[in-house]
Amino acid sequence: MEQKQIKVAIVTGGGQGIGEAICKRLSQDGFKIAVADFNLDTATSVANTINDNGGQAIPVQVDVADRESVFAAVEKTVESLGDLHVIVNNAGLGPQTPIEEITYEQYRKVYDVNVGGTYWGIQAAVKAFKELGHGGKIINASSQAGQVGNPGLAVYGGTKFAIRGITQTAAKDLAPLGITVNAYCPGIVKTPMMMGIAQQTADEAGKPFEWGMEQFAKDITLKRLSEPEDVAACVSYLAGPDSNYMTGQALIIDGGMVFN
Repeated sequence: MEQKQIKVAIVTGGGQGIGEAICKRLSQDGFKIAVADFNLDTATSVANTINDNGGQAIPVQVDVADRESVFAAVEKTVESLGDLHVIVNNAGLGPQTPIEEITYEQYRKVYDVNVGGTYWGIQAAVKAFKELGHGGKIINASSQAGQVGNPGLAVYGGTKFAIRGITQTAAKDLAPLGITVNAYCPGIVKTPMMMGIAQQTADEAGKPFEWGMEQFAKDITLKRLSEPEDVAACVSYLAGPDSNYMTGQALIIDGGMVFN
């Protein structure tokens, strides 16, 4: 019997939240995982958990805003795990930015991480796929806020709209190389970043934390916030063979906030 090939994935922002859930889900799907994060401690913790549960993972330190750092992270992944089939450009920042209060420094930092990190991840993955002599899958993190403008999120939303456009263009440019490019668009997910926003919302209104969370859940059709594992399941589909005939798409996984 022919032995099934074990595939390799690198996930940026893999040290917590959605990225952590993606790393663990793809490991369950049979991938060897490079947990790439700016915070090497959290990346190491996630990798250790995967290894303790019978998977195979390595931590990789990366600053996705730095092109050379992203290329180095992908090269380390190939050297350590022997191949590369999937990159998930998940790392991102999502600060609240009232339109009149946006500073140049905020704009530059968020675009460098969210948009720059996507460009550099795509470039580094393509270089690796070419050197390895096969195609692959590039998966980018957009957002519900990249489908519809959200109040107070002009900078974040702008980056997530940009990522949808980058995904479409890259899909057309890279198809001849056997590379598909898709995006996933989460809604409001229970992550450390989201908990902080809910707490801030509650504090400003003089209400308890639970009230802050409810303000975000009430307009979701399914009436609950997303778990990181919900998003990871969508990424699992995009990383697996069932999505081989899909490219240039941005799948919305938001519990029913946006209907296209």
